[in-house]
Amino acid sequence: MLLLDYENVLIRSLLTERFSGAPPASVDQIVSDFDGVTFHLSTPETKTKILISINVKCFRELVQYGAQQVLEREYGPYIVAPEPGYDFSVQVDLEELPDDQAAREDLIMRLALLKRNAMAAPFEKAFDEFAQLAEEASRYTSESAPAGVAEGGEVMAIHYREEEAIYIKASHDRVTVIFSTVFREETDRIFGKVFLQEFVDARRRVLTLQNAPQVLFRNDRPLELAGVPGLEDAGDGQISYITFVLFPRHLTPQRRHENISHIQTFRDYFHYHIKASKAYIHTRMRKRTADFLQVLNRARPENEERERKTASGRTFRVQG
Repeated sequence: MLLLDYENVLIRSLLTERFSGAPPASVDQIVSDFDGVTFHLSTPETKTKILISINVKCFRELVQYGAQQVLEREYGPYIVAPEPGYDFSVQVDLEELPDDQAAREDLIMRLALLKRNAMAAPFEKAFDEFAQLAEEASRYTSESAPAGVAEGGEVMAIHYREEEAIYIKASHDRVTVIFSTVFREETDRIFGKVFLQEFVDARRRVLTLQNAPQVLFRNDRPLELAGVPGLEDAGDGQISYITFVLFPRHLTPQRRHENISHIQTFRDYFHYHIKASKAYIHTRMRKRTADFLQVLNRARPENEERERKTASGRTFRVQG
């Protein structure tokens, strides 16, 4: 099973090397991450100042949901003007690093989590809206609750891929996270349905998993997305929707950071396992075909006729 790190491993390894006292060197690397995110690590001024820039397709949407505030909270003194062609930049001076080793490691991890922290903004906003709505709902009965409390917050859309998006909606008793994903092939759709059905069955079957979020899978538009502009109904079934229902036990301040990190990597895990399963089945098919060919080769009759020639050139058949 593939274990994806929440941070960018290349950024972490490069900064770990530089922060450990390695001689300063020029850096100019472009790093591609999941979901089309691009990083640029460079030393445009001096070898001791490392500039890290990030380009995210949905950065404008993230800013609407508070990404700028989250990034300022995490990288305040390191933020610089964005590099041309990128959305956000931070710069680290190797000559002004913290003296404490633990503080250096924390800085490395925060910089490697640049994409995760940018994408976390709408989730943090939804969690805060849930807490506010839950507090307001506690003052009313289910029949007397105002419309705003009963209906919940707005649906936040993050179009992080060309045809795919994440939709987040806070209510007074839950936070709903919906992934829209595109299946180009019928086999991918079948594998996806099998995997997601296993989520449902495992949650019912295993007692320790009953506290896990509820998972729903459907091809038609979920009710939570009714009225959301720009959604297209996929008549050919290529677009599917995976819904995660996060309950209050998943939204506590102690679990917030980890749950946000987990759910961000769902799409990458999901499609990885589909491709890995197809590759495994193809390998088994090739192995089985090779076995069949070997059996056929061994099944040749031993007494087959063979052609022989005499010294004069005449041919005749003999039993082998």
